[in-house]
Amino acid sequence: MSFFPSFPPRIHTSFGAAFAALATLGILACSPAATSAPVSGWLSWRGPEQNGVSRETGLPSNIKSANDALWTADWGGQSTPVIADGKLFVMGYKDDGPDLQEGVACFDAETGKLLWKRAFNDFLSDTIYLRYSTSSPAVDPETGNVYIQGTQGILAAFSADGAPLWSHSLMEKFGRLTFPNSRTASPLIDRDLVITRGITSNWGAQGAAGDRFYAFDKTSGELVWSSSPGARPMDNSFSHPYLTWLRGRRVFLTASGDGSVVCVNARTGDPIWRVPLAKAGINATLLVHDNERIISIYGTPYEPGQLVAFKIPDVEPTNALTGPVVVERSAVELWSNPDVSTSTSSPILVGDRIYVTKEKGDLVAVDIANGKILWSYSLGIEQRNSSPLFADGKIYAPILEDKAAAGAAPAGGEAGSKGGFYVLADRGSSAELLSHIALDGKCYGTPVAYNGKIYIQTARKLYAFGKAGNNPGLPKPVAESTWPKPGPATQLQIIPSEVLLHPGGHASFHARKLDAHGLPVEDVKDVKSLQWTPYIPPTALVKATMDGTFNANGELTVAENARKSAGAFEAKLDGLKGYIRGRVLPHLPLREDFESVDLSNTTTNNVEPPTRFAYPPLPWIGARFRFEVREIDGTKALTKTIDNKLFQRGTAFIGDADMRNYTVQADVRSEGTPRKMSEVGVVNQRYIIFLKGNAQQLEVNSNQERLKVAVPFRWKPNAWYTIKARVDLADDGTGVVRAKAWPRADAEPEAWTIEVPHKSAHRQGSPGVFGFSPQDMRVFLDNIVVTPN
Repeated sequence: MSFFPSFPPRIHTSFGAAFAALATLGILACSPAATSAPVSGWLSWRGPEQNGVSRETGLPSNIKSANDALWTADWGGQSTPVIADGKLFVMGYKDDGPDLQEGVACFDAETGKLLWKRAFNDFLSDTIYLRYSTSSPAVDPETGNVYIQGTQGILAAFSADGAPLWSHSLMEKFGRLTFPNSRTASPLIDRDLVITRGITSNWGAQGAAGDRFYAFDKTSGELVWSSSPGARPMDNSFSHPYLTWLRGRRVFLTASGDGSVVCVNARTGDPIWRVPLAKAGINATLLVHDNERIISIYGTPYEPGQLVAFKIPDVEPTNALTGPVVVERSAVELWSNPDVSTSTSSPILVGDRIYVTKEKGDLVAVDIANGKILWSYSLGIEQRNSSPLFADGKIYAPILEDKAAAGAAPAGGEAGSKGGFYVLADRGSSAELLSHIALDGKCYGTPVAYNGKIYIQTARKLYAFGKAGNNPGLPKPVAESTWPKPGPATQLQIIPSEVLLHPGGHASFHARKLDAHGLPVEDVKDVKSLQWTPYIPPTALVKATMDGTFNANGELTVAENARKSAGAFEAKLDGLKGYIRGRVLPHLPLREDFESVDLSNTTTNNVEPPTRFAYPPLPWIGARFRFEVREIDGTKALTKTIDNKLFQRGTAFIGDADMRNYTVQADVRSEGTPRKMSEVGVVNQRYIIFLKGNAQQLEVNSNQERLKVAVPFRWKPNAWYTIKARVDLADDGTGVVRAKAWPRADAEPEAWTIEVPHKSAHRQGSPGVFGFSPQDMRVFLDNIVVTPN
């Protein structure tokens, strides 16, 4: 039985949020929902003990060739399978080129029969595929429901039979960024919560890019909390959180994009402490030994890495506003080994030994007491992705490319496209090779063990090795530890913690009383008893409030004439306090010329002289710290800033992820010379339509590797042009992106400058603006208009 009650979605907008959860997904098959029931198996990427170890026995050791597979399936990818009650779930790819879709497939774990598949488009990303491992699904042990996060930021929930439950576009709702390396976090289930992470640039206090964590109610999909525990990120991270307890708090420990290891309250999102280790983001998942020490590993091409052990800090902030406590590495470090490093492959823990595949392809055993290497075994020349598995006294270790099969590509395949798969045994001071085979496709994912079988996915196939039938060596499920009883209530937790409304819309909430550790004391039975007031955080750069009020039923309501706005509210009850954030975005048409904006701030960077500016509209996602409103040519315009090299590229979403069938128009301009210009344009329904200065082109782009079409277009620096774009959809799922551009002073041309057909057209998406200033040449946007088709 669930520790907390679950609640249905309670946000109401005119865009049909209930339908949007289905429309976000490209559904390939449809199954009725099944009755949820408890399940057991290998339910998450790191397994039931969170350390890459299986207690199962009777697993295969002498695998002679890939032909020995019990079964294979043509579902390639960069993921790791999870298994629940005989069903295997794994991420993978369907189709190719501009019609590539990423999704989750469900197979019968015994026979390999495909049971269902759900896939969805990539969009607005710079993902380069087949470069690093990506995310894995997670299965809820209470219900058997499946949770996934795609490389473009679709977080989705399905029943075990594949029925869509809910989904979010984290990019358009929370400003999740994509990266060329495609590294994507796997969801984490903790009782009633599903927790995920990503580098996001949201709005307000979360406007600056940060490695953030988000917890959603696993049943309704409502946001419960968000957390920003680290400093400014140097890279994204897909390090998987480790759940444990600290000073009576349910916490998770994980590496971060700022090069730290952080500790966060898993029930509230409050940061507790962080230990800075590296100068770049850390991707490998950490280990916890005897709940006393943490083992973390890092390394990048830009920074020498190492394996580090340190004591778990026994500290906590004085209150939620002062966290996290920064603990210096020197105060807690036990040992470090600079001869063991890797950028993304994670270590596993067996007793007092650590096993990890180093960056250069050597599998090593390390003594946890002192960090010394006990033995080393060469697997290949490179490993940045897969992690080993320990099960039945054996180490199952993939390698990205099999050095023995280098150049032996299948028909139509690329040289070096075979992955290596090793089975070894630890003999104390050395490793014994039990078997070694080459697999079809590079190995990015990690093997898992279940019911006498080993499963592994390559870039081309999904493999199952072992004996058919049930395995008597299958261990009993790991029992969940008993949670402590809560103390007196000290705070409120309001759910959902963030909402987006449109004029005439409303949202209802539910609330819990929590103790000082964040554990639930009781539900608030009557939300009408909450006392709500607008709240401006003391650190807010923009002193703004949301244009909404609470009615007698405790619902947040927005009037039909409500203005574009954003802000927070404070709820009080019995001396306790809780908070929510909210935004109001108008219905179509949307118009913004920035003339009413007060340029009341002055720049203080070292790149340009002091300049008057205003922050971009607060409700826009991803605009803060990338764009400012400034004066240009006697008018006020949105300006792409150039002071931060990490933010050369900027996309801001100005509408709702559920919107469709609209036209976007904006005036645009680039600074520069005929040979040195930037790029600027608009976003329509998950397509970017923009002018490329140096290339002198008008381009339609939704993924720089998969969907990218351009035509010549001559345009000059320091002059205004107009871009207009729309997306026309057909009933069969196809669509056409149409766009035109012309000098602003001229009449609009009748013909479209570019028309791009797309077989798997995006069905909806938020309008937005785009700017890319890689050469210190600012771009400007003005007179932005979004109208219905």
